[in-house]
Amino acid sequence: MAAPFATPRARALGFGLRESRKARNLGVRELARLIGVLPQELSNWEYGKRIPKVEQVALLLGVLVVEPGERARLLELARYAREPSWLEKAVPGVAPSAGTYADYERAAEAMFDWEPAVIPGLFQTPDYIRALMGGQGQPPERIERVVHARIARRHVLTRHRPLGYHVLVGEGALRAEVGGKPVMVEQLRHLREVSGRRNIRLQVLPVRAAARAISHNFAVLEFEALPTIVFVELHQASAYIYDADQVAGYRAAAKTMAALAMDERESGDFIGEVIADLGGQHVAEVEL
Repeated sequence: MAAPFATPRARALGFGLRESRKARNLGVRELARLIGVLPQELSNWEYGKRIPKVEQVALLLGVLVVEPGERARLLELARYAREPSWLEKAVPGVAPSAGTYADYERAAEAMFDWEPAVIPGLFQTPDYIRALMGGQGQPPERIERVVHARIARRHVLTRHRPLGYHVLVGEGALRAEVGGKPVMVEQLRHLREVSGRRNIRLQVLPVRAAARAISHNFAVLEFEALPTIVFVELHQASAYIYDADQVAGYRAAAKTMAALAMDERESGDFIGEVIADLGGQHVAEVEL
């Protein structure tokens, strides 16, 4: 059997090791010398291309003086890093995989994202986020942390090598009056504006085609020289799918659903119509 390569947990472990190293202002070469390994080996661990032994991870965390909670999390990832897929349970009061998913998003070069019921996180406006989370009974301080985190995530769309982002959003997400009409009008205007960027492809799946779509949201994340991972957000957990057959199934579903959806120009026009239905001005067509 081939050795596991860049599994979901291995990459999450790498993200954590890299952040811990940077927090101590240590370079790869310096840290590698301190723990007695080659710099390339340490680099491979940080990118999830190789899986270190639990004892090596413990040594790293000791040198980096990682706090107990993060230390326990990273050691747990190291113990199960060879498993092909990953079901991450939610921590009470914290959205599942919020930090880990953002790390995957930053590392990806392209992504397909299906959101049947809400506006995708990378496109959400602050007031939309507040209304969405307020309706879930989240405390104000938690909501504001999420607002800042989601706004910061937008950097992947405008960085030097921006994320290639293909978004499929359900018609129901556009018509749900989250926070009331003024909040939705602002949200939809922002959605239509960002859809004009060259690295973004936005399509709307009409209600009439919903029966042929996968009912839950999912994202297919593509990486340079690393295997594709599918992310599925569940009620109290998140799944990272690595199995090649399952990934192929999600890719095929994405292709079928995109063919059923409105094209980019039709989608932009439709969003404008929904804005008008909500009492907002029907803005001019976005240049794609």
